[in-house]
Amino acid sequence: MNDTTRPGYLTAVGIKPIYDEPLEQQLAQWIHGISGLPESDVIIDYANPPFILPPVTTDWCGFSIDHFFFEPDIACVPVNADSDYHWQFESLAVICRFYGPHSQTYANAFRSGVFVSQNNAELNLIGFSLGDVGNIVATPELINNKWQRRYDLPVTLRRKAIREYGIKSFLSTSVQISGE
Repeated sequence: MNDTTRPGYLTAVGIKPIYDEPLEQQLAQWIHGISGLPESDVIIDYANPPFILPPVTTDWCGFSIDHFFFEPDIACVPVNADSDYHWQFESLAVICRFYGPHSQTYANAFRSGVFVSQNNAELNLIGFSLGDVGNIVATPELINNKWQRRYDLPVTLRRKAIREYGIKSFLSTSVQISGE
């Protein structure tokens, strides 16, 4: 059992926030949907197997989650007699790197599009809200002895990460008191 009826560590059960590839796939859909780039041209950095770089004439976006920030407070919310939710607000710093002959156009379209309310509604459907959007920075990159146009855009997303733990309430425990 993974609950408080036995000694030892507890791990989250039931509800857990998504991370890793499922999270990156959701972010890729978000970038694709707003930037207008073809879905196949929004590439997760550090993918396995590694992706083959598109030609210099192709517009594309590579992105990664640079780091996570966490609010120091965690709220413990009883769900029922058998479990509690732990809520913690976290922010994800996402770096979007736009490459190609029209990389300025796509970077600016994406930056503008993240502020559109309908696009934010789509982001809310996957549990996120827009936190902060940085400036677009020109960062040309030498790849295979050819200069690639590249424009970086940092975006911060926020969400309430919810985890469920099997923390039993005293009310769910059967207790017998005997005495003389």
